[in-house]
Amino acid sequence: MTQNNQATTNPLANLKPIGEEPFLLTPGPLTTSMRTKEAMLRDWGSWDGDFKAVTADICRRLVDMCEGGDEYDCVPMQGSGSFSVEAALASFIPRDGKALVLMNGAYGQRAVKTLDYLGRSYVKLDKGDYLPAMPSEVAQILDNDADITHVVIVHCETSSGILNPLQAISDVVMAKGRKLIVDSMSAFGAVHLSVKDIPFECMVSSANKCIEGVPGFGFILAKKSALEAAKGNSHSLCLDVHDQWAAMKKTGQWRFTPPTHTVVAFLEALLQHEEAGGVPGRFARYDNNRQVLISGMRELGFETLLEDRWLSPIITTFFCPADTNFDFQTFYDEIKERGYIIYPGKLTVVDSFRVGCIGQLDADNMRGVLSAIKGACEKMGVSDCSPPPAALEQRKLQNQLAAE
Repeated sequence: MTQNNQATTNPLANLKPIGEEPFLLTPGPLTTSMRTKEAMLRDWGSWDGDFKAVTADICRRLVDMCEGGDEYDCVPMQGSGSFSVEAALASFIPRDGKALVLMNGAYGQRAVKTLDYLGRSYVKLDKGDYLPAMPSEVAQILDNDADITHVVIVHCETSSGILNPLQAISDVVMAKGRKLIVDSMSAFGAVHLSVKDIPFECMVSSANKCIEGVPGFGFILAKKSALEAAKGNSHSLCLDVHDQWAAMKKTGQWRFTPPTHTVVAFLEALLQHEEAGGVPGRFARYDNNRQVLISGMRELGFETLLEDRWLSPIITTFFCPADTNFDFQTFYDEIKERGYIIYPGKLTVVDSFRVGCIGQLDADNMRGVLSAIKGACEKMGVSDCSPPPAALEQRKLQNQLAAE
């Protein structure tokens, strides 16, 4: 028998102790509190009454957060946020329905790809990386295509950082008698979203975003009438929102094994969210993080992808410097060595990177990452952090076209 002489390595062996790990400046997973981490130290029986009570309490609190009252309900779904988005698209858009997908980044593109897999009919309004859809554009498309039944919008497109004008889009969709599906994965819990203002058919988010839980499940807030009408629409047993909802109503249990530790940690995160002032309190901290970040980055010479009016408090995209000494992987590694993890870009046109403002971060943390970025540039010999002129020209051109 031939033996493998290569030394076995343990990727966990050299990790820093809990509490000393790098801060995550990403759109999720993100840095969580010690209370949230500690909530995962207990084992739970997924069919036990204590765990069923946890699930019920989470659903109640989430419905309250969107002011859903008796007309809305919450359906948690195992998996990452994209699992829940696919579940929602498949369950709430009937097989003979047609969607208008508003796109300005990777997650709008993912919705279109999902609809392709599902075999659902759709049209798309693709605004590229720089701009949101305008209400007048949406109105015109809906006027010209009576077959459109649903409009799909990403609340905060984290590939660029755009906070889309959800209220204005919702007003148009409601006026035209269509139904609204909102991917609020990276905004719900920090950006105001009430069904009293935006009466969506359904909204999808995830545990590991602005409520500051850990990955493992998403959740769908939907009209009870829409949940009833969703019966038989889904292509998938596991992603059938109606079936998950009906089973939970009947038994209080998830149909299949839930991520118990993640679920309990999320309840702890929800309690902390409420203690910190709910949505307004979370927004205020994230918005201040963004202001500190952008001001400091511009002092260093970096440029934001977006004009200020489109910037979200969730994540900000910056152009990579044109300086020939700049290398993103080296940049990333140097920042990580200094205690911070950022995110690569996800754009279609220009090189970029992203810095998140969400999670257990405050202004001191943002000043810390600014210092790390400055140190990384100095280490690489990057003396000019401005982007290529073509990148700025592209941004200018896109915004000029939007104004016409």
